[in-house]
Amino acid sequence: MPDGFDVAFARAQFPALNDPGTRLWTYLDNAGGTFVCQAAVQHMSRFLETGKVQPYGAHPLSVRAGQSLDHAYRVLASLLNAGEDEVVLGPNTTVNLNTLAAAMRPLFRAGDAIVTTDQDHEANIGAWRRLAEALDLTVRVWHVDPETGALPPGGLDAVLDEAVRLVAVPHTSNVTGAVNDVAAIAAKARRAGAWVVVDGVAHAPHAAVDVKGLDVDAYAFSPYKTCGPHAGVLYVRDALMERLAGQNHAFLPDTARLQLAPGGPAPEAAAGLLGVADYLNALYARHFPEAVGPLHERAAAVFGLTAAHEAAVIRPLLDALADHPRVRLLGPGPEAAAERAPTVAFTVDGMASADVVEALLPHRIALRSGHFYAWRLMQALGLDPADGVVRASAVHYTSEAEVRGLVEALETVLPR
Repeated sequence: MPDGFDVAFARAQFPALNDPGTRLWTYLDNAGGTFVCQAAVQHMSRFLETGKVQPYGAHPLSVRAGQSLDHAYRVLASLLNAGEDEVVLGPNTTVNLNTLAAAMRPLFRAGDAIVTTDQDHEANIGAWRRLAEALDLTVRVWHVDPETGALPPGGLDAVLDEAVRLVAVPHTSNVTGAVNDVAAIAAKARRAGAWVVVDGVAHAPHAAVDVKGLDVDAYAFSPYKTCGPHAGVLYVRDALMERLAGQNHAFLPDTARLQLAPGGPAPEAAAGLLGVADYLNALYARHFPEAVGPLHERAAAVFGLTAAHEAAVIRPLLDALADHPRVRLLGPGPEAAAERAPTVAFTVDGMASADVVEALLPHRIALRSGHFYAWRLMQALGLDPADGVVRASAVHYTSEAEVRGLVEALETVLPR
């Protein structure tokens, strides 16, 4: 077992972190999109240069393009501990969840209920609300605690009964960094006879995802937030997929990868995902040179190390924000650094969130402000979505020095 995570090795795998212009900046907008690892860039470039043809034809180039796609689906399935025919590669998570909602239309009857939260990104709320409006379904909201932004476990009990057909939840809040116990939520929903759809976009960059272990019906995440290309991945359990209305051409086979990805995936994005797997394998080999196992087990081992690194990196920031008299820190505090994602949101009394971000630019620190498509959460927390919050989001390649620099800069731009 290694002593810790080798962040210098990780940073060496990212062209942007080694670019003369970029490396002068501290980039802490990773929850909006991470940098792309070198292996993904190489796979995509190689595919675009030598194999960008229509796949699954008879000639060698087309055969090779099809093999690349098939390989990507196998890798995704292994990464998620899913079946190869349970994985969809689409353009992004919003489109994937809207397509899933459309495919589930025949499974509902007027009067059925859907549970959403006010903690989630709108991608996993809007799709189900539109479906409810079209089919005369009831929408029940699992409300967050207005002070902490957390989802109280008892709140689900209050809205869950035999009328509920679907529960849509986030694995991790993309604003507060709070992690929800999806396995427990799924077990409770299943006992009530409901399907479970999970938005894992804010979770997948920081932890391994085992969809079979979670026992969920659908799980979505975005590779462009996990060091890969701009795309969306959606897992759909076979038992649910068998009942869905296809959203692609009727003559195509009833597999998730075809029927829930109308128009087909971008093959260059699929190639880039192979590079993300290569990167995970490189991290694994660096830290566990004598161990072996399937990809999802290797990913779990790597994420165990990166999670500890991320918690240590953000702890000084959490401490500083929790101690500042003008700051409202949202989500779990310093004592829970190891139980939350390294996505840190806050507001400042007497200062607009956008102005905080602007004030940090002379320090060459890149943050972002806004509602981050979680505007219902802003309202639930008593915040103006137009102003939103300041969000500093780290990832495994974030260094301790970068976060210390942010803490020092905040002391300058936010006088007590």
